[in-house]
Amino acid sequence: MDGPVDWDAAARLAGRMSPPGPTAGPAQLTELVAELRAGAARTAEHASRASRLVPADGRAPQDVSRVLVVDRPGWARANTQVFAAMLDGVDPAVWAGEDGRAPSLAARAGATAEVAGVLALLSGKVLGQYDPFSARAGEPGRLLLVAPNVLQVERSLDLVPADFRVWVALHEQTHALQFAAAPWLAGHLRARMSSLLSDLGVSVRSVVHAATAARRAERDDADAPGPTAAWPTPTEALTTLVRALRDPTVDLTHLLPPAQRAVVDEVGAVMALLEGHADVTMDAAGRGLVPSVRQLRARFEARRDRASQAHGPARVLRRVLGLDAKLAQYRDGAVFVRAVRRAVGIDGLNAVWTEPALLPSPAEIADPAAWVRRVHG
Repeated sequence: MDGPVDWDAAARLAGRMSPPGPTAGPAQLTELVAELRAGAARTAEHASRASRLVPADGRAPQDVSRVLVVDRPGWARANTQVFAAMLDGVDPAVWAGEDGRAPSLAARAGATAEVAGVLALLSGKVLGQYDPFSARAGEPGRLLLVAPNVLQVERSLDLVPADFRVWVALHEQTHALQFAAAPWLAGHLRARMSSLLSDLGVSVRSVVHAATAARRAERDDADAPGPTAAWPTPTEALTTLVRALRDPTVDLTHLLPPAQRAVVDEVGAVMALLEGHADVTMDAAGRGLVPSVRQLRARFEARRDRASQAHGPARVLRRVLGLDAKLAQYRDGAVFVRAVRRAVGIDGLNAVWTEPALLPSPAEIADPAAWVRRVHG
């Protein structure tokens, strides 16, 4: 049975839709690509020393990733491959309609266009990414550095280009080390995401139905028969979602079924750990490698603050793309990592990479002392 998205078509469409990057001459671009590659090669050992993480299979730290410097269409294409790999373990019957048939051509084309649109928007915002999911057995994951986005940010924040390029590479190489030190981690996340995606269609319909029903209940007489039970019209569904996305106090995950909400929260806690740990490590390693690291962190945090305060259409877009949730993961995870390191040291923190049972729960991300008590007594 065909899946819900034509990934090759989504990659082509996303590439055409990706916003143009900043302009630069051939010499500047050649220097940018060369410095990003060199930075990635230099930073793995520094990240390993700062984090005390080493690959479980005995590889050298610089061999934990395959470094690819890409443009925006290249990043979008790579992520269609990530999505395809993540969905590979999902039962194809999940995507069938009520009649048991595969998605129609129209439905598949619509889903393909939606995925392409989201990837095109994100392609202008991501600086780097480590992909542990699409690699074949025995291969290291891909480390993607998005050259035009690095160039755009270093210009807009007036950063020292050589320092910023190394700093970005440090963050991504730390992610590569996390997955190399905990070889079970990619499979664990893939399994949890497959579980989540298996119910995605049902959950999306449930969210829209529940939210629309609640709005109807506010508008109509609660004793009137019928209106809250009817399936929402497309206009009502769209209006409901847009209103919810505009309201920063609304947590859409609370409309999911409890079991699926628990998976979302669990995966979110792991992502907070990964991002926070990478942020703390890039700054620790950067102190001996990146002369302007304090300036980089200050300006980058100010940029994040400005972005999080967006209003109107920009607010809706950030919630649709999950950018505010991502920002919270960086900050909440960094607070957790620093608190645990103060309590039990770097080696005590590194127990988290031992097995899935020692990953922090959502409650423990918010209360690092609870994780320390559970793991270290």
